[in-house]
Amino acid sequence: MGANRFKEDERQWLEDLVRGETASFTALYYRYGPRLHAHLLRMVKSEEEAREILQEVFLKIWEHRDRIDPDRPFGAYLYRIAENRVYDYFRKIAREKRMADHFLSNSVPFHTDPESDLQYRDSIQHLERAIQQLPPVRQKVYLLCKMEGKSYEEIAALLGISTATINDHIVKANRFIKGYLARYSDIVLSWLVYFWL
Repeated sequence: MGANRFKEDERQWLEDLVRGETASFTALYYRYGPRLHAHLLRMVKSEEEAREILQEVFLKIWEHRDRIDPDRPFGAYLYRIAENRVYDYFRKIAREKRMADHFLSNSVPFHTDPESDLQYRDSIQHLERAIQQLPPVRQKVYLLCKMEGKSYEEIAALLGISTATINDHIVKANRFIKGYLARYSDIVLSWLVYFWL
């Protein structure tokens, strides 16, 4: 009886959610939020990141509520979205680490004191934000070229596009990133523009 009531309540909430009922959204959040938060915390090992991902997951649920099928298990759908977001988080962390390692190996003169090191790490974050704003294909081309050191020919074969298109993406990405970083006057940022682009 309890399990059936649970399913009936959830199905009704999902039907109401699809129609945009905020009370049902709140009910689902309180039913699944604590368990999902604990699951995320085990995965990312950070209270702040776990909370942020939890909020992003439920925001996505709300924004795409019209895609929800009340006849399918909501928990499985919710956890699939959460795990995809966690994978995105770890990919971002790995990319930032590769980027930082790349610069650190070529920037010894810029790291003689803690203040310079802090400025440098801020610069890396600005660069990361600039790259994230590139269109998806251009971002992929840029990272394959700059971070993984692949040739235009290798990228063209990997993505199924011409080397001329690869060159166009790199030129436009460089132009955008230079413009983005030009908003900041920090000397390390100036060096990043010179070295990276």
